[in-house]
Amino acid sequence: MKFATRAAFAIAVLLVIALVALASWEPFFAERGEAPEYREYSAEIVRDEYGVPMIYGDTDADVAYGVAIAHAEDDFFTLQDVAAMARGRYGAIAGEDGAQFDYIYHLLDARGTAEREYARLPADTRALFEAYAAGLNQFARENPGEVKLARLFPVDGEDIAAGFALRQPFFFGLGNVVGPLVAGEPLRREFGPDIPGFPRDASGEVIEQETSEDAEQVTGLVLPQGEEADHLGSNAWAVSPERSGGPTTLISNSHQPLRGGVAWYELGVQSGEGWHFTGANFPGSPFPFLGHNEHLGWTNTVNRPDMTDVYKLEMNDAGTQYRLDGEWRDLESRTVTLPVKLGPITLPIRRTVHRSVHGPVIANDNGFYAIRYGGMGRLDQLDAYYRINKATSFEQWQAQMARLAIPSTNFIYADEAGNIAYVYNAAIPDRPEGVAANWRGVLDGSRSELIWEGTVDYSEIPKVINPASGWLYNANNEPFTAAGADDDIAPDSVSPLLGVERKQTNRSRRAYRLLSEAGQLDRAALERIKYDTAYEREGYVADMFAAAEALDVSGNAELAEARDLLLSWDFTADNAGRADAIALLLIRDFMSAEYQNKREMPDIAEELVAARAHLIEHFGRIDPPMSALLRLRQGDIDLPLDGGSDTLRASTTWRVDDDGRLSLVHGDSFIQWVEWPAGGGRVTSRSIQPFGSATTRPDSPHYTDQMQLFVDHELKPVRFWEEDVRASARSARIVTNAR
Repeated sequence: MKFATRAAFAIAVLLVIALVALASWEPFFAERGEAPEYREYSAEIVRDEYGVPMIYGDTDADVAYGVAIAHAEDDFFTLQDVAAMARGRYGAIAGEDGAQFDYIYHLLDARGTAEREYARLPADTRALFEAYAAGLNQFARENPGEVKLARLFPVDGEDIAAGFALRQPFFFGLGNVVGPLVAGEPLRREFGPDIPGFPRDASGEVIEQETSEDAEQVTGLVLPQGEEADHLGSNAWAVSPERSGGPTTLISNSHQPLRGGVAWYELGVQSGEGWHFTGANFPGSPFPFLGHNEHLGWTNTVNRPDMTDVYKLEMNDAGTQYRLDGEWRDLESRTVTLPVKLGPITLPIRRTVHRSVHGPVIANDNGFYAIRYGGMGRLDQLDAYYRINKATSFEQWQAQMARLAIPSTNFIYADEAGNIAYVYNAAIPDRPEGVAANWRGVLDGSRSELIWEGTVDYSEIPKVINPASGWLYNANNEPFTAAGADDDIAPDSVSPLLGVERKQTNRSRRAYRLLSEAGQLDRAALERIKYDTAYEREGYVADMFAAAEALDVSGNAELAEARDLLLSWDFTADNAGRADAIALLLIRDFMSAEYQNKREMPDIAEELVAARAHLIEHFGRIDPPMSALLRLRQGDIDLPLDGGSDTLRASTTWRVDDDGRLSLVHGDSFIQWVEWPAGGGRVTSRSIQPFGSATTRPDSPHYTDQMQLFVDHELKPVRFWEEDVRASARSARIVTNAR
């Protein structure tokens, strides 16, 4: 018995030691960031009545330092998540979901990209990132109780840059390639224009193929942008002074998650070196990504050109070499450790990542697949964003666009001179002409001629500048509907090798129709268009209705009741009709199926049964007001919403709360309305956020103070000019790291 007791005690001791080790190993195993070389920074943070900060500094670097501190004051919680992603340590915070981010971090070699490319950036650009890192480090030092992960700080400029390298590719849909390959599931591919080398049937029509039969196949891989990529959206408008009858107008209407790593944060900046801009950024950026300065402004919408190519590799039996042009080459392989937090312990999970000359390599049950994507291995977007922040003319701005340094997203532009422009910006691969290849399928990885280098020239990118119509828009649609019938680009004028998407959204159909039918596009007219809640009976909406009309409901009274209610719908999500709620529940899945290029639409009978059951369970009826179903919720504030998935007033994605209400998580987010008066005069703008500036600070008055305005379709003033900033200031303080 004594021996058994001692053995049990020894085992217990070993278990305790193991638990302690699992609870504490990760911070010691992680590489410690190096503190940036000391430099003294000083900035003033002035907050207006809504808590929106304007950051002042003598130099641009001073301002970037202040940006980090101001943002941390409002949302240090999310900034830490972003910093952990940029260090491959997010699994130590967010468990299995976070570890998937970390796997992508290693697979794409985000750190390697930063190590190779960061030093090549201009010194003044690097200075911004070092100053921003210094601000984060200072906030972490001064607020140790808020730090979520040991040894996460200090960070440096290279860390911040690695975060950019990780997240940007997922805005053009890289997750729809990486995800299925990891899981060994079929790829969802965008099939656009006629591509040389596509297989054809007897009539000469292109045969659409997703992949070779044995191949493509990620999973419900959580994407690094922190949202469902299939629901990415945004609307943007620019109107000339001739068409508005007054100011040049730019309307930014981004659709992003309302919380998290790619939620917009509103801010303004002004330095003694001429940087003066107001707009919004994402956590982890020292500068705004969209907005305006005194002279010009722009906004963005997501585009989806074919930016990624997949190659199947011919491997040797050992899986250590691949064949290229008849010769065997060693596959680069390394083992990485992914921290996965489970309750009080963090497990070290080992994974192997591979790389070939093509790019990252993913192995699944079907073989080894390499991926290559536009902008891979580049970091010059960090410099390009900074330069367009400080551009003062269309020529300067377009010169930066011509670099194609920013890997993707449409740009809608306007300026004080009355210029408006639409640029289908994308670092599209420069695929070789005249090579027999199905660029929409899986390529032969043994042919080096299929491994392209660089991007196409800016002259090949679709764009519309100062159209006669006087208006431009984009709502995540193809670039061939942008300015009206007389000004639109002809699809056959763009090389099919660019892989430009050929798609419309409901938002696009509505915007194009309303703009084309409008007379003068003054503020009132544009407000009606921006907050439009209607659907066109086209595309997936028409498919849904056709399926409902054809549905056999004989012998099923409950299904018949739900179907008949849906068929009475007036195609709006305005909270007025009896069928708005049931239509809201149904339409998102049909929209998603089209966005995801699924071969089949959802089963209408199953969708109706599920929607009816949900409404009966939570409301006791199948026709409650939509405003009772769709809510904007934060803290103790609970407000009704209008708009639907893919309407111009966008309430795109929601979570289902315990009470059956749909709480908005993604849709209309940061909205900014900019006007340059005709004939000269100062730029003015208005804006709104769904919640407030202090997005993760429940004790702040700015946690929820914009919600009612957002629900009421109202905008607040943007404090851009210094005298206005000072006059409306509710707080002002100097921050410095002076020793």
